[in-house]
Parts: sequence; structure tokens; C-alpha cells
Amino acid sequence: MTGRHVFVSAIDPVELTRALIRRPSITPKDEGALGVIETALAPLGFACHRLPFAEAGTPDIDNLYARFGATGPHFCFAGHSDVVPVGDPKGWTVDPFGGEVIDGHVYGRGAADMKGAIAAFAAAAAAFIDRRGKKSAGSISLLITGDEEGPAINGTDKVLKWMAARGETIDACVVGEPTSDKILGDMAKIGRRGSLNARLTVTGQQGHVAYPHLADNPNHRLIRMLAELTGEALDNGSEWFQPSSLQVTTIDVGNPATNVIPARAAAALNIRFNDRHSSKTLIEWMRRKLDAAGGTYALDTQVSGESFLTLPGKLSDLVADAVETVAGRRPELSTTGGTSDARFIRAYSPVVEFGLVGRTMHKADERAAVKDIRDLATIYGAMLDRFFGSA
Repeated sequence: MTGRHVFVSAIDPVELTRALIRRPSITPKDEGALGVIETALAPLGFACHRLPFAEAGTPDIDNLYARFGATGPHFCFAGHSDVVPVGDPKGWTVDPFGGEVIDGHVYGRGAADMKGAIAAFAAAAAAFIDRRGKKSAGSISLLITGDEEGPAINGTDKVLKWMAARGETIDACVVGEPTSDKILGDMAKIGRRGSLNARLTVTGQQGHVAYPHLADNPNHRLIRMLAELTGEALDNGSEWFQPSSLQVTTIDVGNPATNVIPARAAAALNIRFNDRHSSKTLIEWMRRKLDAAGGTYALDTQVSGESFLTLPGKLSDLVADAVETVAGRRPELSTTGGTSDARFIRAYSPVVEFGLVGRTMHKADERAAVKDIRDLATIYGAMLDRFFGSA
């Protein structure tokens, strides 16, 4: 920290991080994590709404929307309390849900992604409210879902629609994903590539391998089709995005016999695409390629999200200025990485992602530096100061 920003909060972000880690909220289970956040925010004057959503074929999900204030402008912190599974517990040197502090780091699933950021949100809001109280015009909210690491159907998207139905609008949003690369503050995300999943099933005619003229081998056509799809680059990138990427993730035939030509073969693939494409244009492109290869096939697609970009400007400057004030460095503005719930928020508000160092997220011995968690709370507080102006 540079020492140019004094931060005092009634909420200790490190202790709140540890309390959250101790709730094993593996998607779709909450296990009391949202209750921990609500208990921290309610005494500050936040109106807390627990928002359970359900949809056929998907797990029921609990979410939390907490708002301090009732007028604009409205600054929203968004994130997720759910975490991915721990994997093999033997790969951990600590209890994945113990929240232990060892050598200046908080260990546990979710420490980096992103319970540390949620705790920093709460600590920053508490400090801001303590300094400003009712003198500050406007509203601060936390939108916390339990469905970011899962299907993302009963989470942020539905909370935003619930808010819109109530006439609530957001003027600026910061998502606390672990965007920092090597050191806190070296990177923020102003956009993300889109994600398209596809399953290609090729149908042939089963037969004896010694009589191929009496069969139609779907494996051969599947290989040709995949070669068509992977044979050329989708693009060379764009101003703010790296090149789009098509990756075959699995090829499934399920044929244990050595003397049988199978009746069908399938493959799955994922395309991470930049702003030169949409999911619609990519699906059309795939079908043209597959039709040209010939033969009977089925293509099933699922879109996790379109690419999006918050052009550098007022919000990214606010984030970068706050980071520089506290951490002494300006973050690189990036669009790398996977998808996040910012893909839903961007339809309602300008959105930038900024959070802890993500090197250990989803790994065994996930952890976050104690100093980084405290500094992150200070950075979020500096964002609020800049957004709402001087007292």
C-alpha cells in the first residue's frame, strides 16, 4: 500500500473471508455462506433480500441482493459465494474448508475465487458508510449469487431481472473475480470472450470391418468434419481480444469390438470467441463446413455467453485510479480468461472486473495473501470514494 488512503472498517475482511471459507458452498449448495454475508451487512443498514430461484432440469439456487440507500447513483459490487469442488482432498496440505492462516495467506476453497473479494466488498462498504453515513447520496449494493460455478441459470441473470421488475437500475458495477495475474492490481477485465459448446454426432451404418462396402463408417466422416472445423484459424484477434479458439474436448465412439464398424460417433467442442463473431454466425459457419463434408449428422449447441466489452472510459478509469492510489500500479485492461457473470450484468450497466491474484483458483491449496485481502478492501473503498465524490 502507498499509504495515501486511510482505511478503517468495522468488518475485518480477513476474518470474514475465513468465516466464508468455513461454509462448504460447493455449487449448488449454500451451506450458510449467504447467511454469513447477510449477518455482516444487515447491521450496517443494508436491506437484504434472499432470492431463491428454480427452473426445471436445474438445481434450485439461493442468492442475496443487499442494498444500502434507495436513490441514485447506484454502485453495485457483484460476485459469487459458490465454489468448485476440492478434488482429491489428499492433494491439499490443509483442510479445504478450514480457513487457516499460514505464512501470511488464508488457505481454503474460495479464498481467491472469490470469497476474499466478497469480504473485501463488505469491509469497504462498512468503512464508507462509517465515514459518510447518511451524508452520502446514492446507493451501494452487493449482488451475490450461488450459481456462478454451475449452470448460471438461477443466479445473477434472474436476480438482475428481478431488480429490473422492481425498477432498480445500476449505474456502475465491479465484479470481484480474481483478475490480478502475478501481483494485486496488475490486471482488470473490461470484457470477456463468448463461449459456445457444441456436440457433433455422425450417423453411419454398422457392419463387419471385413466388409466395409456393406457399412458406412461414421468415424471416418467425423474425422473429416473435425478437420474442416479445425483446419483454419477463426480470426487473428481484434483490438481488445485475443484470437478466437475452437478446441475439440472429447471424441466418443463407445465401441469395444475390434471387428465392428460402429453405427455412430460423436465429438464435443468449445469455441471461445471474440467480438468478430456472434454465436449465431459461428453456428452458421459450422453447419456450412459440416454440410460440405457430407453425410448425416446432428449438431447440438449451447451458448454460455456472447463476447462483450466495456470500452475504456469512466468506469475503467475509476477502477484504475483506485488501484493506483492504493497499490501504486495501474492495471492492464484485459479480456482474457473464461466467462464470468459480467456477461449478464453488461446488459444492465457498465461493468469491470477486478479482484485478487488468481494463480491458485480451482487448485489444491487455494489461497490469498492476507495483505492482498486487506489492500483489496481499501481499493474497493477508494472506488466508492471516487464514484460518490468527496465528502
